[in-house]
Order: sequence, then C-alpha cells, then structure tokens
Amino acid sequence: MKTLATSRADYADPMLAMANYLLDKAVARLGLDDGMREWLRTPERKLEVALPVRLDDGSIRVFHGYRVQHSTARGPAKGGIRYHTRVSMQEVEALATLMTWKCSVAGIPFGGGKGGISVNIRDLSRGELERLTRRYAANIASIMGSRRDIPAPDVDTDSQIMAWYTDTITMLSGNVADPAVVTGKPLGLGGSLGRAEATSRGVAIVANLAMHNLGRSLEGANVVVQGFGKVGSHAAQILAADYAATIIAVSDITGGYYNPKGLDVASLLDWVRTHSGTLEGYEQEHACDKISNAELLELPCDLLAPCALEGQITGENADRIQAPLIVEGANGPTTIEGHEILSDRGIVDVPDILANAGGVTVSYFEWVQGLSFDHWELSRVRQRLEATMTDAFNAVWEVAQQHQTSVREAAFVVAVDRVAEAMLTRGLWP
Repeated sequence: MKTLATSRADYADPMLAMANYLLDKAVARLGLDDGMREWLRTPERKLEVALPVRLDDGSIRVFHGYRVQHSTARGPAKGGIRYHTRVSMQEVEALATLMTWKCSVAGIPFGGGKGGISVNIRDLSRGELERLTRRYAANIASIMGSRRDIPAPDVDTDSQIMAWYTDTITMLSGNVADPAVVTGKPLGLGGSLGRAEATSRGVAIVANLAMHNLGRSLEGANVVVQGFGKVGSHAAQILAADYAATIIAVSDITGGYYNPKGLDVASLLDWVRTHSGTLEGYEQEHACDKISNAELLELPCDLLAPCALEGQITGENADRIQAPLIVEGANGPTTIEGHEILSDRGIVDVPDILANAGGVTVSYFEWVQGLSFDHWELSRVRQRLEATMTDAFNAVWEVAQQHQTSVREAAFVVAVDRVAEAMLTRGLWP
C-alpha cells in the first residue's frame, strides 16, 4: 500500500482544499489505494455554458454558467444553483464535491452536483432575471433530469427561480409534467412543506444531539449565530423557540449584534422584514451592542453556529474561539488550518456535510413526493428529518469515538466509505 500524499500544494479553492484534505485522510484510514483516491476525487462531468441574454434596454450581455456532477455512484446528482459574482468552475466543483459527501453521510440516495451563474442579481430586472434563468436551464438541460441531476435553490436563488427552471424544462420536454425535476419549488408546483426551514432545523437537531453527548443541554445555553440569512435566521428562531436556547449574538453583512443576557429573536426577524432585509440600526432601538463579525466569532458562548460564508474560522482566529461546540450551518466555514487548531484544542466541530444536511434531506423528501405525485404533512416531514439527522449524527459520533478522531474527520470516513463501497460494488464499465 502506497502512502497517500496530502500536500496542500494541489489544493486551489479553499473549500475544495478542505474536502480533498479530509478525503485523503479518510482514504488512508479506510486502506484504499491511490487509484481509488483519484476516482473519488475526480468529478464525473463539468459543464460551462455561455448565456447570452437580451437586457431591457435592448442590448445583449453574455453571462457564464456552470454545472458540475461530482458523483452519481449512489444516485442522481443533487445540488443547488447559486447566482453570485464569485461563482466560478472551481467553486462549483468544490460545492459539488461537498454535496457528494453530504448526501452520503446523511444516508440519502443522491450524489453530488452543483451549479451557478456569475452574476449580481441586483443589477437585473425581474424580466432579465427570468430570461437568464430560462437560458441557463435550456443550456444545461441535456445533462439534467429527475433521474440524473436535480437542482435546488442556493445563494441568491429562490422558489420563483426554481419555478422558471421547472417550466423551461417542461416546455423543452413537450409539456410533460415532472415535479421531481427540481426541488425547492413553490408549494403550488409540488414543493414540500418544511423545505424553507430544513437546513436550519437540521442544524438545531444536530446541535441538540451534540450537546447531549457532551453531557450538556441546549436549554438555557448561550448561542452565537453568525449570519442572519435564510439559514441563520431560521436556526436562531428554532433554537430559541423549540430548544429554549438563549441567542446572545447574531450578525449579517452590517455587523454583529450582541447582548450577553439574550436577544429577542422575534424582534430581530421583524426588524429584518421592515428594514430592507438587514439588521442595520437594530442596536439603536434595542438593548444590544454593535460588534464586528470577527469579534462575534470569538465571544464566550456554549455553541457557535457559523451560518454565513465560507472561510470564517481560519489559522488566524481559531485559537481565539471560545465556544466548546461549533455546528456549521454554512458550507466550508472552516479552513484546513482552522480545523487543525480546533482539533488540537479539543473543540467539537460538527462539519457542514453533517450539520447542514437537513436541506438536502428535505429536498430528497420533496423529490420522493414529486416522483409519486404525493404530498406529505409538515409533521411527517419534520419527523422524518429528525430521524434521518439523528441516524447520521449517531453513525458519525460512533466512528469518532471508535477511532478517537475529530467529528469532522469521522464524518468523512463515514461518507467516503459509503461512496467507495457503491463504486466498488458497481464496478467499472466496460
């Protein structure tokens, strides 16, 4: 057996660097060879498309879109579509790779996919956004489908964009209804109850399980939530309402808001709804201090939930993190160096591929409902989500204890083992 190299020199995108770094560790622990490692690392398909769109003023602008299918060994590719100026092939490949491991560790029969367009949607009118979405859907349609690759909303995309995507695919297929072709749809088009809160509820479920296994309780625990967007705001609400946790700090693009005695989550949500979607100015009318996002990460607390962007916990600040437990709601919030420091300090860090798998899990439920033209009650969705997340967490925790390793590395061992088993069992064709 050759020793597998884990040099960081071949890692470009930070999220892909972390994923492949942990893949290498899992491959070595599982006793897989270099050929298997290369197979596990390499995306099955990468597509880049030009998207010419006629703008409202009559001019034409060309955007760039991407779709990556990392693995379909365990089922169709699954992954969101994001619209952001930073979208690139590298970023999409990294996110597709993470989706493979996320679906695997959650135990759902999907592989990893991801897509996106490099665009600032705030520069577009609603009509321009619709035309861009439909052009993108048409240009990637040849590799998509309810049995091949199923997209969902992600950064700066929503259920309306999924509706336009669905309608475009329906038109191209000759008006054949297929509610399983995409998830994250409006309820009226076959969306699932509980989908909007799913990632956040999964974070809360995992946080509760981790606290319990550490001999503590979420009730009354001081919680810091970085990011008050779709994931962070719902997570704060669920942690406070359903688990009686005390939310002492939250943040968004305008900064952090901190009260060691606790913040009123309902008033935070109301402020965002009535003040252009941000928390700007909240501290002027409510009892809290305005702090920076950097300061927020280093606050003393029982639980830190990074739910913002990637690369937040790094080699520069990991030694100042005071939370004994981190549960990652965002994709890739911790870098390699950050992970190593947290691990050395004994901080329990539940990684993104486990902690935020609630979203893809309920997407799977929506897909199942779509395939059978069925509709589940909210109670059934939530019960199935809790059962799935609990099984996933317990499997990872058991491996972490068995191998005396971090929860992050244990999650990758579980995920990689399942995908490798599927690939080896299916074999190579021809």
